[in-house]
Amino acid sequence: MLTSKQRAYLRSLAVNEDTILMVGKSGMSPEVIKQADDALEKRELIKGRVLVETSPLSPREAAEDIARQTGSDVVQVIGSKFVLYRKKKKDPKIVLPR
Repeated sequence: MLTSKQRAYLRSLAVNEDTILMVGKSGMSPEVIKQADDALEKRELIKGRVLVETSPLSPREAAEDIARQTGSDVVQVIGSKFVLYRKKKKDPKIVLPR
């Protein structure tokens, strides 16, 4: 569980990140979960987007579902975008404030 200070820090880092995960009309497929899991392992912090016109899930539902299945934390959900964080097991690059 992240504190509000840690969440704020991660939000500030996420501003410069590119959106690399898209949830579309197929919803939450195993491929989307695998892509998110791989990206979290490599980057720790990822930004995703839900195509609200076609997706059966809301951005909040999609973010929470991906977080639950990948063991990550939802940092924020704004509009159709969301940010997820999971600390690397080996050699973490992001150091969270206490």
